[in-house]
This record gives sequence, C-alpha cells and structure tokens, in this order.
Amino acid sequence: MYIIACSLIAICVIFLLLIDTIKPTRYPPGPTWVPIVGNFLEFRKKLSRLNYHHLVYEEFSERFGNVVGLKMGRNLVVAVFGADAVKEVLTREEFDGRPDGFFFRLRTFGKRLGIVFSDGQFWQKQRKFSLQHLRSFGFGRREMEEKIVDETKDLIALFRKQCSEPIWMHTAFDVSVLNVLWAMMAGERFNVNDERLLKLLQIIHDAFRLTDMSGGMLNQLPFLRFVAPDVCGYNKIVSILTRMWEFLEETIDQHKRTLCGSHARDLIDAFLQKMNVKNDNDASFTDDQLMSLCLDLFMAGSETTSNTLGYSVIYMLQYPEVQKRVQLEMDEIVGRNRWPTLQDRLNLKYTEAVLMEIQRRANIPPLGIAHRTVRSAELFGYRIPEGTMVLTSLYSVHMDADFWRDPLAFRPERFLDPDGNLTFNEKYFAPFGYGKRRCLGESLAKANYFLFFTALSHNFYLEDAPDSPRPQFDGYDGVTISPKPFKAKLVPRTD
Repeated sequence: MYIIACSLIAICVIFLLLIDTIKPTRYPPGPTWVPIVGNFLEFRKKLSRLNYHHLVYEEFSERFGNVVGLKMGRNLVVAVFGADAVKEVLTREEFDGRPDGFFFRLRTFGKRLGIVFSDGQFWQKQRKFSLQHLRSFGFGRREMEEKIVDETKDLIALFRKQCSEPIWMHTAFDVSVLNVLWAMMAGERFNVNDERLLKLLQIIHDAFRLTDMSGGMLNQLPFLRFVAPDVCGYNKIVSILTRMWEFLEETIDQHKRTLCGSHARDLIDAFLQKMNVKNDNDASFTDDQLMSLCLDLFMAGSETTSNTLGYSVIYMLQYPEVQKRVQLEMDEIVGRNRWPTLQDRLNLKYTEAVLMEIQRRANIPPLGIAHRTVRSAELFGYRIPEGTMVLTSLYSVHMDADFWRDPLAFRPERFLDPDGNLTFNEKYFAPFGYGKRRCLGESLAKANYFLFFTALSHNFYLEDAPDSPRPQFDGYDGVTISPKPFKAKLVPRTD
C-alpha cells in the first residue's frame, strides 16, 4: 500500500508540474517555460550577460515579435514593444490595472494602497483628491514655479561656494527637486545639506536599484523570503521600507499634533481633515493610505527627475558643443541680467530640443510602470488573460530605428523642423506615458527639469573633472536607470 500511495503521489506531482508548463489559449509567443519558476532562470542568465532588464526583454522581442508572453515564477508577464503596441496598451481600459503581488503589497502594509500601484475606483478617488489639494497648494500654478525658482537659487548659491573643487553631480539635485513637492505635501522644505535627508534619499536610490518593474525575484517567487531572505532582497527591502515609514510617520504625527480643523496647510493636513469628517463613510481615507500616498509621492518626486538632471549634466559634458549652443541661445533670448523662466520655454527652442533628446536617449524609465489586465483582452490577435502583468517598453519606442533612423546618436536637431521650431510625434516620444495612467507629476517634472537645467547652464560652464570618476552613459539598472557616481567642474560664467 505504501508503494502504491507513493506512486500515486508521484504521478499527481508530475501531472501538476506538466500542467504548469501549459500556456493559456492564444497566449503571445515566448520561450518555453518550466514548472514552478517559468522563464525565471533563463531570464536571469540573459540578465547576467546584458546587465539591464529592459535589454533582456528587448532580446526576447527580437526573437518573438512585438508582443512576448512569459511566465516569471507564478506570474504571467506580457511585454510589448514598438509604438503601436505600447500605445495600444497604455490607452485601453482593459490594461489600466496595476500589478498585484507580494512585492507590490509589501511596501503598503500587505494591502493595495497608495496611487502608483492601486487601480479602479479606489485609485480614481485618491488620485482626484491628491491632485485637487496639491493644486490648491500650488501644483501646476504660478506658485509652483516660484518654489522651483527659490530652490534653483539656493542650489546655485551652494554650487558657487563649492565650485573651487569638482562637485559630485549624480545626486546633486536630489534635495532641491524633492523640496518643491514636499512643500506642497508637508508644508516644509529641507536644507540642501540636511545629512539625515541625504541618507534617506540614498536609501531611495538603493530601493530603485534592488529590483525591476516586474517586482523581481521577490514578487515572482515570494517563498524565497523564508529560505533566502538576503539573496532575494527581502531583508534589504524591509530595512529600506522601515526607514521610510519611520520618517513619514514622524512627519504625519507632527501634523496630527498641530492640525487645525478649518485650515489645511498642505496635502497631509487636507487628508487628515478628510479622515476626521464625521458621518463620512469613505473607508479609503485611513492612516495606512496616508502613509502609502506619502511614500509614493516622496519616492516618485525624488527619483526620476533627479536622475534625468544627472544625465543632463553627463550629456553636456560629453557634448560640449551642444552645451555651448544652449548657452548662446539663452544669452540671446534671455540675456545675462536675469535667469530663464518658464515663460522663456516657447522661445528657447533648441534648449527644449536638447532636454527632449536627453529624455529620449537616457530612457530613465525604460519599461514605464507595469500595468495589469483588469479583464481578458485581445491584443494583435493574442489573448491576454485577466490579471496578467503587462510591461510596456518605452525604450523600444525611443530607440525605434525605423522612425528615429539613428537612435543611438545624440542629436537634439531631430526635435526641430527646418525653420527651427519644435516638432515631435507623441507616439514615438512618451517619457511620461499615455492615457489615464499618464504620470501624475508630469507638469512638475517638466518645470523642474527646465528650470534646474537652464539655471545651471546659465550660471556655469560644465567641464570634465580631472582625476575624478568620469561620467558614463551606462547607469545603474533597476526600476529606473540612474547615473553612476561622477564629478564635474563647474566654472562660473562671468561674461
């Protein structure tokens, strides 16, 4: 009987393992997967060779086409490539969900909270509330520009004090960029040299490099946290989240102690007032949601824009002729007696083209933010099951050789027509995505990017720093691409 029982168990196990290798009906083409881990091992092997997650997906695309079906651990993952497929996903309601899983819930207390990785009515309500109140505190208005200008002046003043020696530039903009959003969120700003915040921002950079947009090993094989918590990154992620939660909890508690029932100083106050409204049956406004919302905004507000500005310095160092032309345009349009403002953007056409080319070429968010099918969907003849994670390769859009012709070249003129006016096809230039899930902070990011870049270029010549780490185009891999440490010599412009 014992032998028979063991045989039956073995047969059942084999049967279940075989079932685990069967692909859903009309699932997109992709590599054959194996039981339990799916394509995880093959993916990791390619990653060790290519070093970047988006390049691994790109290699799969070269073999299987613009819609690739994978299974990563227990997760179905579909990656799409090219302008047509990416826009199709980003503009259709069936793909408007956000991924669910252990990694995505870990950062929000085991629940689906915040606004980055939530969806449905909950997301709509929280997004509407956040935008409405951020606008009341200056978001997208003149007050926002004034806040950015103040931060640029403080940062430039700091650079002037430090410029006798080469300056570390890969994280030079972190605090200043965050301050603009933090003033609207929490009603305060940080000193540019705040050691505690600098350490916290470094932790955030580390968090973005620990995994990729699919949630990585921890999301695909969550049981690994029990058997190999260090290898799968679980211990490091929990440590990072704990530091972030402690920081945000301290800020929120301070707001609770000084909250005024009739006047909101910032977004946190407005949220707390909403929580305190009697007879309000909206259960989505909770302490956990406030923490998760702050975490989302804090991390998003300090990472992508800072990375983009870091890369803008790298490109100006590598292409000094472009830097010189930017400065000549500013001297002609703005003059030397004042700093550029957002109103100058319409006339600083070459400068705008340079900023756009940096975004296209650097590809800071190479896979955007992951989506999820909220119901089964048809895509180019394939069936994408409900609950599938969908990754959109913005990298493939920005590096499309058929459209851009020489995508590897850094050529700002591609965004100018023969008359020198800005021109671009939004279908092939989408650093902020498309559709309903388009980046919430786009207007802030664009304003930050323009004003910090022009303030720096208006006040300094950027030169390579001798005997210092040289800037590299190849950055750190992760959820975003971030520049590796480098220094630059900032020479004050006195002419």
